[in-house]
Amino acid sequence: MRTQVAIIGGGPSGLLLSQLLNRAGIATVVLERRDRAHVLSRIRAGVLEWGTVEMLRKAGVGARMDREGHVHQGCLLSSEGRMFRIDFHEACARQVMVYGQTEVTHDLYDAQDALGATILHGVGDVALHDLTSDAPFVTYTRDGAAARLDCDYIVGCDGFHGISRRSIPAEVRQEFEKVYPFGWLGILSQTPPAAEELIYAAHSRGFALASMRSPTLSRYYIQVPLSDRIEDWSDAAFWAELKSRLPEAVAQGIVTGPSIEKSIAPLRSFVSEPMRWGRLFLCGDAAHIVPPTGAKGLNLAVSDVHYLYEGLAAFYAKGDAEGLETYSQKALARVWKAMRFSWSMTTMLHHFPDFSAFDRRMQATELDLLESSPSARRVLAENYTGLPF
Repeated sequence: MRTQVAIIGGGPSGLLLSQLLNRAGIATVVLERRDRAHVLSRIRAGVLEWGTVEMLRKAGVGARMDREGHVHQGCLLSSEGRMFRIDFHEACARQVMVYGQTEVTHDLYDAQDALGATILHGVGDVALHDLTSDAPFVTYTRDGAAARLDCDYIVGCDGFHGISRRSIPAEVRQEFEKVYPFGWLGILSQTPPAAEELIYAAHSRGFALASMRSPTLSRYYIQVPLSDRIEDWSDAAFWAELKSRLPEAVAQGIVTGPSIEKSIAPLRSFVSEPMRWGRLFLCGDAAHIVPPTGAKGLNLAVSDVHYLYEGLAAFYAKGDAEGLETYSQKALARVWKAMRFSWSMTTMLHHFPDFSAFDRRMQATELDLLESSPSARRVLAENYTGLPF
């Protein structure tokens, strides 16, 4: 089999790139390890930068998002009971959209099906070959049979544990990583949200986040030690701990209920450079991981897709390879800015076991500065709503 662009990984970044390329007349084949049901069962972030909103519209998959998504013009920050609001419109004249990543993936699958795009599930033993030649190819197995896919370019959208990044020689790759000494325990519940906007809560017992997916579906998180297991946390224990970390007025109004999904996610900051090697390009979690505090994971993947789509479209339409040549440089410039923002939000809001009294005062002072300074609120709002692609 042959195609123009082979895409490894059928998550939202791989599907979005395939959707954009197919609409531009560029053939793709998407290779995904898991089945469609598994991909659609993944519960992920739900805050979309406005650049991501516009990209989904450009790809022809924004109709349901525009009907069912919720525009947020601010967020709430709290510290040991007091709470204040960051008004995005007032600070930088921007906003975000709350619409779950699972729904984005549903919409992309539906659009790919309508175009008749080729998505192969249940693919194993993927290997990438001849990446620095003019004729790269992918080998894999499916349904017990070996297969080969020839192509012009390969795009790795296969996440942190995928084969794509590891196909770049170790002596070429430079990796930067910070592993945080805690994780997030999250639950999804069929209950109304605690507030109309997200609440980011700093507390001596640990960070908490009150988020939502819809008017009847809430997503809550609390910081927990990395040694904790899901089995350690009953629903009742989770709700009690969440309420202890939120302002009393908010906690009193929370509607509790049984969790319909519960998971613990470790936090890390990670970047691998370069994001291009020969005919291989990395997108999303294959190249970088951010802690979820800044809601940047999916949004960074979409900005990667933007730069790569523009480069591929220019190459196939006009033979102009500049966008492909500069892809890694452009993508990484934005990645590191988002990395800084996510790291700063994480550092400001979480309880670090080894922090000194000085460190804790600095955290409190950062929050005081945000509450009192329009300039500080503008910087946060600009980064939260998304820097330009």
